[in-house]
Amino acid sequence: MIPVIYDAAEKNHVPDNFVVRGVRQPNKEVPERTELMLAALTEAGYAIEAPEQFGLAPLKAVHTERYLEFLENGHTEWTALGDTSPEIIPNAFPVNPHAGYPTSIVGRAGFHMGDMACPINAGTWVAARGGADCALTATRMVLDGARAVYALCRPPGHHAFADRAAGFCFLNNAAIAAQFARDRGTERVAILDVDVHHGNGTQDIFYERSDVFFASVQADPAGFYPFFWGYADQTGAGEGKGFTANYPLPMGSGEVVFLEALNTALARIADFDPGLLVLSLGIDISINDPYAALEVTAEGFAAIGTVIESAGYPTVILQEGGYVAPDLGTNVVRVLEAFG
Repeated sequence: MIPVIYDAAEKNHVPDNFVVRGVRQPNKEVPERTELMLAALTEAGYAIEAPEQFGLAPLKAVHTERYLEFLENGHTEWTALGDTSPEIIPNAFPVNPHAGYPTSIVGRAGFHMGDMACPINAGTWVAARGGADCALTATRMVLDGARAVYALCRPPGHHAFADRAAGFCFLNNAAIAAQFARDRGTERVAILDVDVHHGNGTQDIFYERSDVFFASVQADPAGFYPFFWGYADQTGAGEGKGFTANYPLPMGSGEVVFLEALNTALARIADFDPGLLVLSLGIDISINDPYAALEVTAEGFAAIGTVIESAGYPTVILQEGGYVAPDLGTNVVRVLEAFG
């Protein structure tokens, strides 16, 4: 059975607020997600291992220093203002690409938080660091010869940009893993994102690079988060032109449509010929997920795992989305079973 990496520090991030269509709702990215996945993995016989600690260097290879400083210390500054909410929630966002950088923590919150789905509380930084260490540990193990390793990362990462949090995400685990592999000598890395939401942060980080190929199969962003990224005509820029491939699917698509797009994406990845595959695994494509945007069944998850495993790449599997539902954990297991 493939190794499973998890850090209990991930439980420290307990977000409360989430604004949808102007209405405050309970946040869906809760510790119960990992509890359900861990329970299913343990019942299936997987051994859970703690990650190594890698420090800040691999994070700085992807994220800006000012952003990392904000994640680490911003909540303390926010609380010191007095008369604040328990979580950092921005109320002003820069729309000018040449916007200045404020000294006020209120201004920096808007600068470094792309939407209202990523509230920061006292435990967010510790949890995000734990998730990133899981991703890095899994990557190190695969680079050292493991066929595949699964990192149960929480919070997820694929909406995080180099300088900005968004969509429940703070540190971009897939980008951190891919860059770590590049720095360790892997010439070409492919990232395959199968979350119901497009991995806009990951795409942006590598959009002008030709050494990392990014492919995403997800619900059509024309009517679904993240709205502005994930279109088929977004294919990269500059040196990276042609090294991004998006496959937006109609809302309500099941595994037949999903697998067709997945096979097309894998064919593009085969042409790229990577030395490592980073899989951003989203279980929110499930027919039973609260988002209900796509309708992949239990059999579909098993087929997805089989198709990706059969491509034959050394594979780092990173947990992205997938929210509280009765089959959340078992669907993770169905994917992993294809890898042994």
